[in-house]
This record gives sequence, C-alpha cells and structure tokens, in this order.
Amino acid sequence: MSFSKPYTLITGASGGIGFELAVIMAEKGHNLIITARSEEKLNNIARQLIKNHGIDAISIPADLSKSTDRNRLIDEIRRQNIHIENLINNAGFGDLGAFETSDWVKNEEMIQLNITALTHLTREFLPDMRKAKSGRIMNVASIAAFMPGPLMSVYYASKAYVLSFSEALASELAGSGVKITTLCPGPVETGFQKKAEFKDPALLKMLKPATAQELADYGYHSMMNGKRLAIHGWMNRFIVFSLRFSPRWVVARAIMKLHQ
Repeated sequence: MSFSKPYTLITGASGGIGFELAVIMAEKGHNLIITARSEEKLNNIARQLIKNHGIDAISIPADLSKSTDRNRLIDEIRRQNIHIENLINNAGFGDLGAFETSDWVKNEEMIQLNITALTHLTREFLPDMRKAKSGRIMNVASIAAFMPGPLMSVYYASKAYVLSFSEALASELAGSGVKITTLCPGPVETGFQKKAEFKDPALLKMLKPATAQELADYGYHSMMNGKRLAIHGWMNRFIVFSLRFSPRWVVARAIMKLHQ
C-alpha cells in the first residue's frame, strides 16, 4: 500500500503541551492530525495552524479513553490513506487523593487514557514506521515515573508503565530507523493541576513549574534528535538521579508529605 503525504499525530492537542507541540511541528512544516475531546477547540486550532503556517491540519475529536473513539480515529486515518511519520502520545491526566476513597470511574478512565490509548496507538502505527525504516514516537511520561506516588498512586503507576514500555521499545527498535523518546516533565503550567484537583501542593512550591511552551520545545528537539530519555530541567534530572540512592519507602513517605 502506498500512502499519501506523511503526518504527525498529536493526542491531547487542544491545550497545554499538546497544543504547543502542534504549533512547533506546524512551524517546522509538518502536516498534522490533532485529536482531543473538544471538537470546537480542535477545529479552531486546525484552522489557525493552516492559516499561519501553510500546512495541512486535520482535527479528529475523540475521547481516547474509549476504545470506540480510538478505533474511529484509527479508521479515519486509514480511510484517508495517511502515513503517520511521527506519533506524539501526549494525552493524559492525574487525580489527587487517597486510593481507597477514589472514584473508580475516574481511575479507570485514567488507566485507559494514560496506558491503554498510548499502547494501542503505538501498536497501530509502529509497523508502518518499521516498514518505512523511519519514524518518531514520543510518549509523554513524567518524573513521577521514577517513584511511588502516595495520594496519586494510579497516576504515578501509569507513568511508570509509560517509561518502562517506551524504554523496552527503544531497545527493540535499535537500528530500525524508528526512534522512541520518553519525555519526562516535572511540574508544568497547564490545566493538569486543575483536573487533578491540586489545592496548594508543596510539590509546586518546591519545583517551579515550566511553561508548556518550554516543555514542548525541549520535547520536540529531543524527539527529532532521537533522544531515548528526555528529562526536562536540571532540578528534575537531579531528583531522578538522587532517587538511585534513596530507599523507596523513604521516597514514598516524602512524596506523600508533598502531596498532603
């Protein structure tokens, strides 16, 4: 099968890091498929990117926590005979609170979005990249991936999955021409904190959040350079490095205090 011109697929593109990545990719001349739940926002963004940068931008609204929406997105890409040359799995969210009193529906949605959707889309579009002997996949994890996270247990665990999965894929694909990047932000100034219901967390006082634009720029260059593990910010890199020398129960206790 021969494909039409190549595109970059970005999930969670209606705001925050995903939106900023869409802008950067458009500035660099990449045609885009952008997806998120908000149809109106996506359509406006697509029109703006086409007008400002002269690229093709296709908006496909979808709730990627639902398998029906993921399949509809995939089917539409296949119907239009589009080749995904870059896949940016950015969509995800977290929740703050004790697991025993948490909302199971919200937990399940988090698992489906943070883990299942990322894995599903990677499995769908990776084989074509492998055949083309080129491609980039960036999976957005977090420095949370390196530690247990009491009071955000499901979120931290989901990001640990993203890190482990992505690092394994990077090794499987060595020499294939396909590069896997795991982007690990620390705190970022996006709508994440609002959705996770952060009130006044000590974590955000200790670590100055990066802007979504800063993170997107770092992520773009890391992905295009084929960097396997991209931890943004010297303080975040120091934290991750120091975890090697700390008992995990001590780390868990410290994270719990920061989240309280």
